[in-house]
Amino acid sequence: MVTDPWRFAAIYLNDQLAMGVAWRELARRTAGHGRAGPEREILRRVADGIAEDLETHKKIMALLGIPTSRIKLGLAAVAERLGRVKPNGRLLSLSPLSRFEELEFLAMGIDGRKQLWATLRDLIGLADRLPEIDFAELIHRAERQRADMEPVRLAAGTAAFGVTAVPHG
Repeated sequence: MVTDPWRFAAIYLNDQLAMGVAWRELARRTAGHGRAGPEREILRRVADGIAEDLETHKKIMALLGIPTSRIKLGLAAVAERLGRVKPNGRLLSLSPLSRFEELEFLAMGIDGRKQLWATLRDLIGLADRLPEIDFAELIHRAERQRADMEPVRLAAGTAAFGVTAVPHG
């Protein structure tokens, strides 16, 4: 079956934009819950970077003439809010497990953004079509965000599970 690859690219870009909105909201909320000091600053930088990524994503869609799906964006916002009400092992306060899970989901989102930029550049071929977009820098920014956030994620895991992380490799 022959399909229109640009139709699929438009669907993919809208799906990724919706997920990006959910990650942005999670990042903002997570930054707001961070301890004062370096942890909070790291998480604020990550949240700001994710917000910048979303603006770049929207710019790419606009340059390609792809309309934004308001329905998908709305559903993503609702899904992120529903994720806040899942049981966390404590009735009235944020548990260490919730904190760790927020950071774990945020790490997955950052990894997903890195993959998105590589897909757009390599599989959809946008590097040539959109030379004003620096896909290599976007990938590098995601790598920096992930590296910056990793100590915070590990500390939250230690607090949740009571075991100090031991690097494997």
